[in-house]
Formats: sequence, structure tokens, C-alpha cells
Amino acid sequence: MTIDEELKILKKGVAEIISEEDLRKKLEKSHQENKPLTIKLGLDPSAPDIHMGHTVVLRKLKQFQDLGHQIVLIIGDFTGMIGDPTGKSETRKQLTREQVLENAKTYQKQIYKILDPDRTIIRFNSEWLAKLSFEDVIVLCSKYTVSRMLEREDFKKRMESQQPISIHEFFYPLMQAYDSIALAADVELGGTDQKFNILMGRTLQREYGQEPQVAMLMPILEGTDGVKKMSKSLGNYIGINESPDEIYGKTMSIPDELIIRYYELLTDIHPDKLNELKEQMESSLLNPRDVKMALAKELVTLYHGAQAAQAAEKQFVSIFQKGDIPDDIEEIKVPADVLKDSIWLPRFLADHKLAPTSSEGRRLIQQGAVKINGQKSSEENVRLKSGDIIQVGKRRFAKILPMD
Repeated sequence: MTIDEELKILKKGVAEIISEEDLRKKLEKSHQENKPLTIKLGLDPSAPDIHMGHTVVLRKLKQFQDLGHQIVLIIGDFTGMIGDPTGKSETRKQLTREQVLENAKTYQKQIYKILDPDRTIIRFNSEWLAKLSFEDVIVLCSKYTVSRMLEREDFKKRMESQQPISIHEFFYPLMQAYDSIALAADVELGGTDQKFNILMGRTLQREYGQEPQVAMLMPILEGTDGVKKMSKSLGNYIGINESPDEIYGKTMSIPDELIIRYYELLTDIHPDKLNELKEQMESSLLNPRDVKMALAKELVTLYHGAQAAQAAEKQFVSIFQKGDIPDDIEEIKVPADVLKDSIWLPRFLADHKLAPTSSEGRRLIQQGAVKINGQKSSEENVRLKSGDIIQVGKRRFAKILPMD
């Protein structure tokens, strides 16, 4: 493959490369010497569950891997005990080493759904950071100034609002940068929110006599609402460990404006094919619904296989296009006396996990998102009978049965 073709693939979806000229030079040298580049990603395993937002940078690593380069994942068992202060308005609670290692195990299982385990090197940064003497740490700290550290946006805001900054928080970007020195990394990947940390790696590599790494920054993915950053706490996420039906259904719920962005950042579609898809949608040659269905099928295939994707598509078409009820419907068994009188439906939905809370259940009823036997329920007090089918939203179904 030519350098231009490699660059075309690697640049797809990237927010910023510092610098593209350096990356080209490194790729040319790699070709000439027949030696793969060392591509680094640091992981701070404080939250081990991976959703599609996390996979944006992992899929870029996969592209480097498929092009023959060496992927090195740094599990921040040492830095994780401090916690990345990026975007935080206060000092983060420190994790114990045991917590970090437990999270790391879960993380490893999930990343191998994307990366080839046989061609992925995993290192723990305690291997080198724990061995630094106090003298080594002083030398490291001497390479960077406090004024430059305070240029960092989150530190700057905390200073201006007179929020405390613990000295150990200054060590986090220094240690992450030292990881690049320990590996002699050629490229470091991260989200745009990691720009300060990754650029510090470039700076300190120069100070230690190394060729500076290329910083490749990936965009932050919007969630299924199309507005806010994908986040579990906001409920707008698609988890890679979720069921095929959930991944498919959630993907179909994204706004049409996000289809191309999701294709670009969450799949390995070739840039030329992506441009073709974009042009066909803009010229109305393709129906956005059909493109979205192909995207949903592709995402399920990536994490559950082609057979599961086919079944998820069939299930979706059956329920949402034909109006059928799924075969594997959840059953809710209730005491017989409950079926004799009317119940307050918002509380019932909350008690049986069909809504997060009774107030949310009430809101869903008011919005017409709750159906009983296919009919919208506008009443909050209802009488249920055995065999009734309750539908909440587009994907939640439950069948009412009496207790044995």
C-alpha cells in the first residue's frame, strides 16, 4: 500500500494530527526500514464498561494494526491511582491498585472485541514509573514549568474559581508523557480532551533526546440523542456488550444527521466508500432509513457476528415495521389480587423496571409512549388482566401473568 493510501485511511474521522507532515515522515521511514511504528494508547481503567464512544479511538488503533504497525496499550495501573484531572472541577478520588487492576481485567476482555490480541502488546506503567527514584522524578519535573501546566484549561478554571489543585495532580500529565519516553512511541492516540497530555509527551520526548511522537486526536462522539457526549450517566449510549437487539434498536434511534458520523467513527468503512455514501444520501439516491439499517447491522456484526446481526434486523423489522410482538417477551408475574383492582401504572412501571422511576413512568404515559395491548394508555390508573401486553417506548415489552 502506498503512503498516500495509508494516510487516507488513517486520517478518516480524525479531529487533528500534530503533525501530518511528521506522520508522513514516520510512515515513509517505516516502509524504508520495514519496521512497524509503535502506536500508543494510554488507558486509565477507572470505568471498565466500554460503549461506542470509547471505541472511536480503539477502531483507529485497529486501522494502524491492520496496516502492520505495533499497537501498545498502556494500562495506567500507576497513573490510575491518581486519576486523570482532565475536565474535572475538583480533585478526583484516588483508586486503590486492586480497584485499578480489577477494572483493567474487564477492560482487556472488551478491547479484544476490536483489537487482535495476538498483535497487541499490553503494558502496565508501574513497570517503569514505580522504579523511578526521587532524583529521577525531580529531573522529570524540571523539564516543565508551572506556568505551562496552568495553561491547561481545567487547571486554569480551578485556579480562577479558587478551587484547590493538589500537587499530585500535576504529576498525571508528566507520568503519561513519561510513558511515551519509556516506549519511544511514534504515535499517541487519544480524544481531543487529551490534547494537553499527549502534546506534553512530544515535549518531553525532545527533552530526553527522542524523536517526538505524532499526536492523533479523535473527536468526542455524540450519543444517540445527537446532542450530548455519549455517556452512560446520560443514558444516550450504545454499549458494545449490550444484546444485538439493543445495539440495533439504539442505532436506529439516532438522528439521520449522525448516520455518516457514526459510519466514519465506529466502522472500518473505506474513506472512498464513505464519501460515496454521503453523496448518495445528500442527492436523495439513498433513503436514510435504509442506510441506518445497514449501519445498525454493521455495528451488531462487529460485536456479535453476522448471524446475530441478521436476527436483530429480522426482529426489528418484525416489531417496528410490521408491528409484531417479539417472541422472547419478558413476563411479569403479579399476585392474583393485583389483577382484581386498578393499579397506579407509573409506580407499576417503576417497580418492574419498565421505567427508571414512577415520575418517569408518568412522563412516558403523558407522551403516549406506553401501550397496553397495542393501544396508547392515557390513564394513570388502569386495571390489568392476565395476558395483557405492556409496551414502553419502542423496544420494551412485557406480558402480565398471575403468580402460580
